[in-house]
Amino acid sequence: MKHQFFKALFALAALFAVLAMPARAEVKLDIRKGSVEPMPIAISDMVSNDELGAQISAVITADLKRSGFFVPVDKAAFIQKITNPDAAPRFEDWKAVNAQALVSGRVTKEADGRLRAEFRLWDVYGGTQLIGQQFYTRPENWRRVAHIIADAVYEKLTGEKGYFDTRVVFVNETGPKNARIRQLAIMDQDGANVRLLTKSKAIVLTPRFSPNQQEITYMSFEGEQPRVYLLQLETGQREVVGNFPGMTFSPRFSPDGQRVIMSLQEKGNANIFTMDLRSRTTTRLTSTAAIDTSPSYAPDGNRIVFESDRGGRQQLYVMNADGSGQNRISFGDGAYSTPVWSPKGDLIAFTKQSGGKFSIGVMRPDGSGERILTTGFHNEGPTWAPNGRVIMFFRQNAGAGGPQLFSIDLSGYNEQRVPTPAFSSDPAWSPLLE
Repeated sequence: MKHQFFKALFALAALFAVLAMPARAEVKLDIRKGSVEPMPIAISDMVSNDELGAQISAVITADLKRSGFFVPVDKAAFIQKITNPDAAPRFEDWKAVNAQALVSGRVTKEADGRLRAEFRLWDVYGGTQLIGQQFYTRPENWRRVAHIIADAVYEKLTGEKGYFDTRVVFVNETGPKNARIRQLAIMDQDGANVRLLTKSKAIVLTPRFSPNQQEITYMSFEGEQPRVYLLQLETGQREVVGNFPGMTFSPRFSPDGQRVIMSLQEKGNANIFTMDLRSRTTTRLTSTAAIDTSPSYAPDGNRIVFESDRGGRQQLYVMNADGSGQNRISFGDGAYSTPVWSPKGDLIAFTKQSGGKFSIGVMRPDGSGERILTTGFHNEGPTWAPNGRVIMFFRQNAGAGGPQLFSIDLSGYNEQRVPTPAFSSDPAWSPLLE
């Protein structure tokens, strides 16, 4: 839980009275529209005795800018230098630089060694404080503090949950193309704090987070036989999910974290199975002479989307959690694969191959409303941010040395490369950290 991590998290009461202003609607961004005019926002450096205040403010600034919904005002344009974040800012000075909102705060080191960070979000034209919070944590967790502040600002100004205090697990790819080494790695969603999780040279694929965020499931060719593994992130302990006679692929957790769903190949075809992680009993959900794979649960756990070539080429199907009611939902030109259900439950993201190109798109669970978000030489492997607003995927450009991670907003705007130290593929976004 976040309170366990930070020791304390609570809203600050306003410490001062604000001059009476004419009645006015609170500053807000409507991000439900297809194209949104970004909001100018000023993020002042946190008041501190060292560089930490400026570093935290820089991460907040980068998070909000990367979302595409905010345009941070250049600090060189600031008129007021905030030295006392407890006092109301000079709103006229911030209006003059076109800021609609302002973030200010303070960072201090407590006598017991803990870091205390506090911030306030101001409505510049309304002349009011919108939120104020403070946190206590260990100094090495300062980046998480910055991400949590960015999440709070994002949520207050857009009305939707933020996604900055999250991590991404992915496949880190190094070495020449004909001898590529693929290892599991984990990082913050902005590309910071990269850490390798596996050191073997055996190929790894499709890492996926557990809902509790403390373990991942993935596939490895260790011993030259594909197996599905569970890896405890904190301890590094690893175990095989099950010893099946055939090859296992595309593992993913159920929303309650009690089961793993996967594809098991036998005699040239592949079907979908679930395994109860407590009893280790398996249940077969599909039984066809085709290849059924890439299953993904709806967030309520009642339905599953998967891909199958039972109709001659890869298409998307939805079935009930017990395997009943299997229905095809994709009918456009091309082949559909790697479906993943949105955390909100309203959309399914997918990869579509058509006309010699690969696209990332979304459709409703009944197959209606298909929209293509981005198209390229080779795009694949969508994964959702926990707020269901942003999709991350990997792209291999023609002639490029290897794949790289990208993100794009659900509207199809704000496509950006996610920095990684090497080539990277198969991203999976965590839930919000606790």
